[in-house]
Amino acid sequence: MSFERENIAQILGYLPGEQPSSSDVIKLNTNENPYPASPLVAETLSKIEVDELRRYPSALADEFCGLASRVHNVNPENIIPTNGGDELLRLILTTFAGENDSLAITSPSYSLYPVLANIQGCSLTQIPLDKDLNYPNEIAELLVNSSAKICFLVNPHAPTGGLLPVKFIDKLASNFKGVLVVDEAYSDFVDPALRYDCIPLINKHKNLLLLRTLSKGYSLAGLRFGYGLGDSELISPIKYKTRDSYNTDYISQKLACAALSSREYAMSTWEKIRKSRKFLSTKLEQLGLKSWPSQTNFILVQMPDDPGAEYVYKKLKLDNILVRHFDVNNLNDKIRITIGSENENKRLISSLINIFKV
Repeated sequence: MSFERENIAQILGYLPGEQPSSSDVIKLNTNENPYPASPLVAETLSKIEVDELRRYPSALADEFCGLASRVHNVNPENIIPTNGGDELLRLILTTFAGENDSLAITSPSYSLYPVLANIQGCSLTQIPLDKDLNYPNEIAELLVNSSAKICFLVNPHAPTGGLLPVKFIDKLASNFKGVLVVDEAYSDFVDPALRYDCIPLINKHKNLLLLRTLSKGYSLAGLRFGYGLGDSELISPIKYKTRDSYNTDYISQKLACAALSSREYAMSTWEKIRKSRKFLSTKLEQLGLKSWPSQTNFILVQMPDDPGAEYVYKKLKLDNILVRHFDVNNLNDKIRITIGSENENKRLISSLINIFKV
């Protein structure tokens, strides 16, 4: 006998990437930052006393909101801290979408999106990328005409790494009638020369909500801390009505503040990753492997039919290197590789050379 709601009983849950127990494994499968969090984060963690945990944390993470508002040149009322970016996605659906309302996404995209839609009882409008995993020319028109209540648009895109420019987001927000959520989980790794910054748009568009996370750029995936930025009227019902009473804990708030306070350190890791991304792309090309231009901390790579993507994934795993293989249409002939440290990237290339016997 099951007590699940009918829609819950019928869905498959989100399948996270493998988390190996051995420290010997080179982990290039879940897009973590290969460099440790800042020394200030480590120092802050070491100074937390157990007695401080007796009391509840700041319900609204006020210190973090103050810091983030100064970093992004917005007001604290424009910020909603959450228990990772995933909680923000769930809160957005809870707050703005009723049962049978539609969520629009591109396909493929972050595989949690459909799971959250099914949990909420929303219908799903999927705009497929073309056979080369590019956005269709009419992507904006398709999203606007979808009649969706909410649109989740990951930018830079996952899993391709492609970037839609600020002008596109600006125009889409003007025309889309629902809540436009731009998931910027990977925006820290965008080439600064592209001048990508959508934050000023939240003052122009009351329906635009940006998602940020400390998981990737700040090396704090194990902490679970993210935040949203938007017009105060958009943020307010999430912050004061649908958010859990103490959704971010004391330790995560302290470390998140330390991370933002030492942002220059984090930025130095972003630059290292950009350089490693260029190195890895060049080496993959030299091996005759096609990859998609990326503005993230990962690269999507086409595998030849012989030996095939699954074979390469398994051979790398035998060599203690984990990458991501998606057994879904349009992705099952590719692998996604997280940008690692210099030594990890060299080990990966060496292993690929052995697999392909170049």
